[in-house]
Amino acid sequence: MNILNVKDLCKTYILDKRQNNVLKNVSFTVNEGEMVAIMGPSGSGKSTLLYSVSGMDSVTAGEVEFCGKNIAKMGEKELADLRLDEMGFIFQQMYMLKNLTVLDNIILPACQSKKNTESRRETVQRGQELMRKLGIIDIADNDINEVSGGQLQRACICRSMINNPKVIFADEPTGALNRTSSDEVMEELAKLNREGTTVMLVTHDVKVAAKCTRILYIVDGNIKGEYNLDRYENTSQMRERERALNNWLMEMGW
Repeated sequence: MNILNVKDLCKTYILDKRQNNVLKNVSFTVNEGEMVAIMGPSGSGKSTLLYSVSGMDSVTAGEVEFCGKNIAKMGEKELADLRLDEMGFIFQQMYMLKNLTVLDNIILPACQSKKNTESRRETVQRGQELMRKLGIIDIADNDINEVSGGQLQRACICRSMINNPKVIFADEPTGALNRTSSDEVMEELAKLNREGTTVMLVTHDVKVAAKCTRILYIVDGNIKGEYNLDRYENTSQMRERERALNNWLMEMGW
């Protein structure tokens, strides 16, 4: 089943009365259960593509179908509800409210969702279970400035999962982390993917992309190629996956 069907997507900005075509007739699909990485040089349109297909940014032309709905034609209220109820988001900068505990930040989207019919106690229990699953239950009552970057990013993964999204969109989710924390966070995302969650992420890190099932390579607003990998299962596969992906990226001009 196609979760995402993108056809002839264009995104244009006007800067100083000059037209800047950031995305040019981009077309691709993302199937249920995939883990797709978007890679490419700086300024190639990676983040713009992620934001456009997730409804965080408007599109200039083309179609973006999310589970059969053309989000390019939705109003802002409808889009906001769709993002809240059916999508999860993880960013490089780990935005959380400073006046809330880690757990309260995690369950906040569920408390805001009109589709959530749980009691607060049930929502809290579900948030705690997600934290337990990702190994951070011990920081549930901490303020966000009392935890490490790796712990905070895992909390962001919990928050992205709280409304049982159909897909998680992640923009450089390990970009602000050291290598150890980056590996831990990617292991958690890969585990969620193996359990059935669809993931689409932007990264410049080959080690991150090597844990995905497919890589889209974008240059100057166009997808120049894609590379398919088997599903990542464990760390023993990483050396071969990284070597194969590196070779392909070199062929693409990385």
